[in-house]
Amino acid sequence: MQNTERRGVIDLGTNTFHLLIADVSGSDIREIYRERRYVKLASEGIHKIGAAPYQRGIAALQHFSQILKEHDCTDVLAFGTAALRTASNGPDFAAEATRATGIAITLIPGDEEARLITKGVLAAIPPLNDQILVMDIGGGSTEFIIADHGGVHFSQSFPIGVSVLKNEFHRSEPITWEETVTLQEHLRGVTQPLTDALKKYPATHLVGAAGTFDVLATVLTNPASPPHPTSHELELSGLTELRETITRSTLAERASIPGVPPERADMIVVAMILLDFVIQLAGIERITVSDYAMKEGILLDRAAE
Repeated sequence: MQNTERRGVIDLGTNTFHLLIADVSGSDIREIYRERRYVKLASEGIHKIGAAPYQRGIAALQHFSQILKEHDCTDVLAFGTAALRTASNGPDFAAEATRATGIAITLIPGDEEARLITKGVLAAIPPLNDQILVMDIGGGSTEFIIADHGGVHFSQSFPIGVSVLKNEFHRSEPITWEETVTLQEHLRGVTQPLTDALKKYPATHLVGAAGTFDVLATVLTNPASPPHPTSHELELSGLTELRETITRSTLAERASIPGVPPERADMIVVAMILLDFVIQLAGIERITVSDYAMKEGILLDRAAE
């Protein structure tokens, strides 16, 4: 019988800091506590964390540190992703956060982020009988993985997270046609390696993890699909209407759309344009949302050591 160990994972994303505390036994993850804090590290630009988001991030980690103590969790892994590895003061933030909380933070490259996401996602969805395109939309980067039952065929992190895209392309409310076209052209150029990979490894089944996909799982879950404890099949017939509603609305209007958290209302426009771009690029016919992403992948990776 395998021992059960209590572990904490902190994912220091560009928009959101996530805390997960779980009891782990082999490949079994039993969630004890989960929380997210919207810190928006790149709200003043991704190349340097501004003073206000810097302090929001430190405060969030101090709060998480207290929660970890309350749950008697001393085995903690904390990983910084796109914003912290891109920002010139990312290492300074990590060092100050460690001094303030005692939590050691590891800054990981995009390919390692993609590997951990893959591990989490594949553990959350039913056994594969087709080739899938995994997509994790972050604030600073978006990860794409093509996989099937035989393993991973393609994996790459692209600098097209929603904070980056929002800051660079979405300047009007609602977003203009010209801004949308410019964004689509940018995506077409940046994602050429994904285009090439999809020609070699076609995948019409998209599996989304975290962020925007959590919103879609709330609004568009297919009631006719078989229930699954850690994944959700989307009803695609409503996706076009939802995308049009979001992209044609102002910030205030988006904040009142049922299922759209006010904290995501500013960046969900570029997220929906990015998602639509990928759907068209890959010819997506089916979308599954995974409840697991990098945090769970970290736990499973640690358990396998």
